[in-house]
Amino acid sequence: MYPYIPNTQDDERELLSNIGIDSIENLFEDIPESIKLNRRLNLNRPMSEIEVKNHIENLARKNKSTDELICFLGAGAYDHYIPSVIKHITSRAEFYTAYTPYQPEISQGTLQVIFEYQSMICSLTGMDVSNASMYDGATATAEAAFMACDNTRRNSIVVSKTVHPEIRRTLKTYLYFRGIEYVEVEDNDGVTDIEKLKAVVSNKTAGVIVQSPNFFGIIEDVTEIEKCVHENKGMLIMNVDPVSLALLKSPAEQGADIAVGEGQGLGSSLNYGGPYLGFMATTSKLMRKLPGRIVGQTEDVDGKRAFVLTLQAREQHIRRQKATSNICSNQAINALTAAIYLTTMGKKGLREVAVQSTQKAHYALNKLNNTGIYKPLFNKPFFKEFAVKCNSEIEKINQELLKNNIIGGYDLGKDYPDYTNSMLLCVTEKRTKNEIDTLVALMEGIR
Repeated sequence: MYPYIPNTQDDERELLSNIGIDSIENLFEDIPESIKLNRRLNLNRPMSEIEVKNHIENLARKNKSTDELICFLGAGAYDHYIPSVIKHITSRAEFYTAYTPYQPEISQGTLQVIFEYQSMICSLTGMDVSNASMYDGATATAEAAFMACDNTRRNSIVVSKTVHPEIRRTLKTYLYFRGIEYVEVEDNDGVTDIEKLKAVVSNKTAGVIVQSPNFFGIIEDVTEIEKCVHENKGMLIMNVDPVSLALLKSPAEQGADIAVGEGQGLGSSLNYGGPYLGFMATTSKLMRKLPGRIVGQTEDVDGKRAFVLTLQAREQHIRRQKATSNICSNQAINALTAAIYLTTMGKKGLREVAVQSTQKAHYALNKLNNTGIYKPLFNKPFFKEFAVKCNSEIEKINQELLKNNIIGGYDLGKDYPDYTNSMLLCVTEKRTKNEIDTLVALMEGIR
């Protein structure tokens, strides 16, 4: 590592002399020889800064991004347009280097950003209060399940199989180590099977988790689900796409007790899988059960508007598994991004994103259906994603599309054995008519 480590050889000799040993090796003499490597690490030769830069750039060129490829892949991460103003504001030093704002007197900027973010999430979801963002949509859903169990003092969570497979896997892991029962309900033609759900929901059920639009892009009718859950005094947890809320009924309007979701679509890049941000909002009744932190508005000694951390459960940092939650951090830079995005777009802009995504997705499905080769897998209302039945293997179709610089859809057979040779496609506001027509023409030519 020399010369990147500032200690010189003279410094090293002086340090060793002061502690009474002759060599670095003597520091590790208590470690048995049998477990030492006893050879140099298998690393490349040292490189100069110029060489390292060139090496990293050559590796990066092997990746393909949505700057080069046309993306029709969604399944939880979406290629929405990102206003250019976002990178300019988020890269400012007061935001980019900001850390946990425990000292409000020197953290007013960061605290206000989080407060505004929380306020916007509440406006979108219709809920009373939001926390300061979480790791991602999957862990936010798991934390919502914990909240439901804690509030109802019950130990069973019912989950629809139309919830994103990765969210369900995360839930299983989180609930297993808390000793909470995980009950999964099958789908019926792409939506939650209401009758099967009613059969498993009981007075032992802490909460029911549904996603709308669900993993297949279908808008779930939660009327009967909400009624069933609340009749059994459980809690309804809705996982939602925040962009869809510019068009659809909010979770609050549908009777949800907790609203969660993935906020990547609110201005964050795909980033090869992260970091993203999870959002969570709930009713004022459950405010004190929220994990993480909440920023509140108050007045300083001079009567001026000020912001502080409020209802911060400090015990979560020290009680380990007995704590209300172990979410001790938040995706502040991503929450800032979401706040800037929502401010920049405004109500009309966000609605335009949702409308264009919906209309273009329906146009794409109609064009594929007209080929006579690809048929809708479901006949249900959908938002920006839809599933089609294919006459070829999905991997083969995607390979052909990639040759033409198009990222194809998601293979549903990976997670749903009943839906083999079925592809989940996503169309956002970024896609043009020409891009959609090109996709359809290429897919039509694949036999």
